[in-house]
Amino acid sequence: MFDPFQMLVMLGVLLTLVFSGIHIAVSLGITSMLGIYLMTEQMDTVISFASNTAYEALRDYVFAVIPLFMLMGEFLAKCGAATDLFTLINRLTRKLPGRLGIATVLANAVFAFVTGVSIAAAAAFSKIAYPEMRRYGYERKFSLGCIAGSACLGMLIPPSVLMIVWGVLTELAIGKLFIAGIIPGFMVVTLYIIYILWVAFTAPHRVGEGDHLPEAQQFSRDNTQLQDQQGLREIIYSTLGILVLVVLVLGGIWLGVFTPTEGAGIGAALSLILAFVRGMTLTEMRDAILSVGRTSAPLLLLLVTAALYSRVLSMTGITGAAKEFFVNSGMSPYVILSIMILVWFILGCIIDSISIILLTVPVFGPLAVALGFDPIAFAIIGIIAIETGLLTPPFGILVFTVKAAVTDEDNLSTGEIFRGSIPYWIMLLIAILVLVFFPETATWLPSLGQKVGS
Repeated sequence: MFDPFQMLVMLGVLLTLVFSGIHIAVSLGITSMLGIYLMTEQMDTVISFASNTAYEALRDYVFAVIPLFMLMGEFLAKCGAATDLFTLINRLTRKLPGRLGIATVLANAVFAFVTGVSIAAAAAFSKIAYPEMRRYGYERKFSLGCIAGSACLGMLIPPSVLMIVWGVLTELAIGKLFIAGIIPGFMVVTLYIIYILWVAFTAPHRVGEGDHLPEAQQFSRDNTQLQDQQGLREIIYSTLGILVLVVLVLGGIWLGVFTPTEGAGIGAALSLILAFVRGMTLTEMRDAILSVGRTSAPLLLLLVTAALYSRVLSMTGITGAAKEFFVNSGMSPYVILSIMILVWFILGCIIDSISIILLTVPVFGPLAVALGFDPIAFAIIGIIAIETGLLTPPFGILVFTVKAAVTDEDNLSTGEIFRGSIPYWIMLLIAILVLVFFPETATWLPSLGQKVGS
């Protein structure tokens, strides 16, 4: 039975806890237990409900997807595969204007297939691509904006942590979400490349073209091209190894040969073999495992409290009341969708992406289905909308990651990186509009895979 008083109390407590800086997992847990107590007024019931939810959540087979895919990406990052990938794409795009920017975007797109964490990509390519861009005379704002913007692909192109969290909360098939992100992901890549080419043609000085460069930089640019053939065979083998790994894992999931959890395990095992072939030491392997443990453990705690929060919302009737209110409001489904996207944009200015999903999707997911939106397409729209928060001030965690990784620049402000990221934010917005009016962009591959698999 829906009780407006309970809703107001829960919402007020949750927002107070979140905005006062208390960890989102703790905030969700406290709010959920408060909601149960308001309904039952029995502390034993609160403890029993919370413990049973935690037990059922943690024993769920699908939760292993997160650490296993993270491990796959961490192994490949430790062995220098990201550097090889960037180097090869840089050589293949040599004839294109703005090639280092394009190489950064394409390398991030491929690297996103083996790591579902945008922060890892931002940190890695700040060290790999940024020095090369500056050596070739690229504008600082453009270079840093390109790295931060293209790192967003890590959360959109599968395997993505955001997709896993979304799938767990809404009980959508994680494998379908993975496959659904491929075409939208490469649509965003295409939009990014079009923007870079436009900059290269309209303002070539921003991408190191022309005779305006200092003599030392012109010499460095020309001299580097003489060294481009060194170690090419080793780089090609390394990149082919990554591509084969991606095809095996995602292809197997798409065709239904194995589940996402099994695919993550296979991917982690194959990436470990590839990393050892590339020279990874036992110490680096241990560091990679510990790093994944430190990153994934808080995520699993978040998912447990999010499952508790989602159940409580259903029990108190808040989810049903919100759905009924909007469905009966007389507003167009597209207007309601715009309101949801606006909420995601605003929250993206304040809190991180996973927290936004945990707070909003238990309510927004059922509402979107009731309005007639395809749940898979809506998930991809939501992930891209939430992804814009990674570039949105004042939080913009990718901007802060890039700034922290670039340690050799004087007078570098986060504002400069935010300004450089604005065009990429706009490209993400365009991708959202395409998905809203053409949801088949996201749903076509999953439906095709279902037919092939059967």
